Amino acid sequence: MQSLEFAIFLQFFVGLIAAVNPIGIMPIFVTLTAHMGPEERNKTAFTANIAVTVILTVSLLAGQFLLDMFSISLDSFRVAGGLLLLTIAFSMMSGKLGEDKQNKQEKSESASREQIGVVPLAMPLMAGPGAISSTIVYGSRFPGIPNTLGIAATIIAFAFCCWMLFRAAPIIVRFLGQTGINVITRIMGLILAALGIEFIATGLRALFPGLS
Repeated sequence: MQSLEFAIFLQFFVGLIAAVNPIGIMPIFVTLTAHMGPEERNKTAFTANIAVTVILTVSLLAGQFLLDMFSISLDSFRVAGGLLLLTIAFSMMSGKLGEDKQNKQEKSESASREQIGVVPLAMPLMAGPGAISSTIVYGSRFPGIPNTLGIAATIIAFAFCCWMLFRAAPIIVRFLGQTGINVITRIMGLILAALGIEFIATGLRALFPGLS
């Protein structure tokens, strides 16, 4: 049972990495914080990942309530979330870094905002529709206090890893180069596409039993 729960949390963690693609976001982070000193840049990274933790934890706790309020079944939401993940994955595999998560208005406003750690870094670049829908699906699919606490701990671990990456972002971006980042983005897009198809297949089998 414990190994099964660990596998669930690990799958959720990998799904978040694929959905958020923190390595692909790093060039955007470096660009947005180029005018900052090291201390301010680290503070921005910390703010962004605290905001991501709060957004995803609220999605985890309130996700099932929202589904019930709008009379949406988990399987329908799973299919919709899978389609959304596929859309993001196709953009990632075509090498578009963050273009599917940030519109032109948000991009132009980001330069004049003091708290760019919250907008646009945390929302919508990191805690975007793909990450939120994945969190709601896993929270609804695996209810119960132990699973909820485990998923919440996974969110915290994910945010901590992203914070460590962002602290080292300038070095990593110089080391990998744009080509290396594009390769990693396409690999993450492939993983995210597979996860989206899994969501869709599971939801369709439940909605249409004749398919299985």
